[in-house]
Amino acid sequence: MNFGFSEEQELQRAEVRKYLDEQCPMAVVRGISESVEGYSAEQWKQLGELGWLGLIVPEEYGGAGLGWIDLVAMLEETGRSLFPSPLISNTLAAAALIESGNAEQRRRWLPGLADGTCIGTLALVEGSDDPTVRGIGLRAEPDADGFVLSGEKRFVADAGSADLFIVAFRTGDAEEDCALAVVEADASGVSTNAVASIDETKRTGTLVLDGVQVERAAVLGEAGSGAATIERLVDLGAIAVSAEIVGAADGALELTVQYAKDRVQFGSPIGRYQGVKHPLAEAYVDIVSTKSLLYYAAWAVDKHPEQIASAAAQVKGFATDAFTQLGVTGIQLHGAVGYTQEYDIQLYLRRSKWARPMFGDEDFHFDRVATMGGI
Repeated sequence: MNFGFSEEQELQRAEVRKYLDEQCPMAVVRGISESVEGYSAEQWKQLGELGWLGLIVPEEYGGAGLGWIDLVAMLEETGRSLFPSPLISNTLAAAALIESGNAEQRRRWLPGLADGTCIGTLALVEGSDDPTVRGIGLRAEPDADGFVLSGEKRFVADAGSADLFIVAFRTGDAEEDCALAVVEADASGVSTNAVASIDETKRTGTLVLDGVQVERAAVLGEAGSGAATIERLVDLGAIAVSAEIVGAADGALELTVQYAKDRVQFGSPIGRYQGVKHPLAEAYVDIVSTKSLLYYAAWAVDKHPEQIASAAAQVKGFATDAFTQLGVTGIQLHGAVGYTQEYDIQLYLRRSKWARPMFGDEDFHFDRVATMGGI
């Protein structure tokens, strides 16, 4: 049995890498990260035209209708390049609509998410560091037309760029009494506040909801029955972030290996010394191991949904732990200069710090793996 990528998937990966190498090299990444928006509107439009934004969106709604294996292959390359864009946020917003939106909701919002005329994101997390339904405290007040939301959602990825938010809220006292609704950024009572991030290629912010009216037509699925979808979105987010982690880890390792070849000390490249070779070899093994977990998780999304939770927890836990260590190792092997702005390796360290808590850190996911295993 062939467990490799298909010829079409490898071609897609090559085209993504070619585009990023030509259109968004590291000098451009640095420039975009210093801008107010944090992404290039021109490049975002191009991504819509190339079909990247609608990769998993069904064809009837303007997307490519592909699967998560195709998506993670693309996200590996955007991670490798530290590509600054709301790509993951937008994809997860589309996934929420695909998962639990009705036909009318999909027709209304998916085409814009697929062609880039609209940017979406998830708004799940609040004051707690628990990304699951247990951390949701935002309470909806029912009214004649639907619900009224007042409160905050924190650590919302790409909050300042989003045109719509998939907001999780509570409809009752039981843990599972949760729902999701689409809240548009221009609705009355909606505002966002930017929050400083260690990684300027990944923007985050706080979503403020002040008496925002949500029509029942904007609620995804039945009100009070969104807990399973929220848990699934956390898993999908963990897989998507892990895909970019794998690519970024590859990029950080490539930079460090090249530096070890170029840096001469005591008349010899430092890459010849065991104290340098061994950490790089260990990092390579970690990356290859993470890829195996990642590809299995993506396959589970498409083929075996009952295995998604376990696969997502395993890959995010392992990927986070490995990438955090590689970020530190890369800086150490560059010596003191690794911390300076001149060198790109510090950008990968920053990315590892951003990726660690997104959709749960290694402790959160390893605890899940142990619980699922009956420990």
